Amino acid sequence: MRETNQTQVTEFLLLGLSDDPHTQKLLFILFLGVYLITVLANLLLTYLVQVDSRLHTPMYFFLCNLSLADFCFSTNIVPQALAHLLSQKKVISFTRCATQLLFFLIFGCTQCAFLAVMSYDRYVAICNPLHYPSIMTWRVCVQLAAGSWTSGILVSVVDTTFTLSLPYQGSNSIAHFFCEAPALLILASTDTHTSEMVIFLMGVVILLIPVSLILVSYSHIIVTVVRMKSAVGRLKAFSTCGSHLMVVILFYGSAIVTYMTPKSSKEQEKLVSVFYGVVTPMLNPLIYSLRNKDVKGALRKVATRNFSC
Repeated sequence: MRETNQTQVTEFLLLGLSDDPHTQKLLFILFLGVYLITVLANLLLTYLVQVDSRLHTPMYFFLCNLSLADFCFSTNIVPQALAHLLSQKKVISFTRCATQLLFFLIFGCTQCAFLAVMSYDRYVAICNPLHYPSIMTWRVCVQLAAGSWTSGILVSVVDTTFTLSLPYQGSNSIAHFFCEAPALLILASTDTHTSEMVIFLMGVVILLIPVSLILVSYSHIIVTVVRMKSAVGRLKAFSTCGSHLMVVILFYGSAIVTYMTPKSSKEQEKLVSVFYGVVTPMLNPLIYSLRNKDVKGALRKVATRNFSC
């Protein structure tokens, strides 16, 4: 399983979350349940937006894209983790590891961009409601969506390149349950300062800048909502924005802890990764659907129609 110091590593050993067989079985059941809910919830939310004309709005267009990113994000990580929890040979090839890292970053970074775009959409809807239709046209929405996916891909390619271009000639044991940049850099056989700085700068671009835009948007939203004379209007505005804020806090909080703060213990890093890599993709659609009357109405409509048939 270990290569000599002069030989490039061709495969990695993923140590996972635990080496205790009983704990692994419990984790398998937990991960499987979370993944099934993630797949069902994200696909169902996407389906509802497609079939219900009342949900054909910019906000739900962006939400569909976020659900797609969540689904792909989770599918890139969890199935392999499930297989390794039941396997004695927890090995992943260098190529497969590189592919997993690239797509993990693509879908994760794209989520960051979409959360910023969705905050802008809420800002325009609440602070400039009369100009909303002329500002958030479908052409603008498509451009914002394309920009989100493009920025996610570009940042991911840079991070992946600077991570995997390093020589890996020593230990091949990754203290993680999937291939993530911080866990891989520890195994590099050379100084990683440059790669770490590049990843940090990319984190500023895709994490801190979107967070700043979100904070600016919501500061204007809060001022506007507080000035509303109608209590019903204030409640509706806060309810609409509450779901988005919950998702922002959950995803950005855990991602910033991993990529923008000093190195913590390996166990803490793995627990944080479980949260934003496994749990958050399940919570996002549930938060939006459970707190949203339009989505719940669309679900009742579809259920009633299918039951009648």
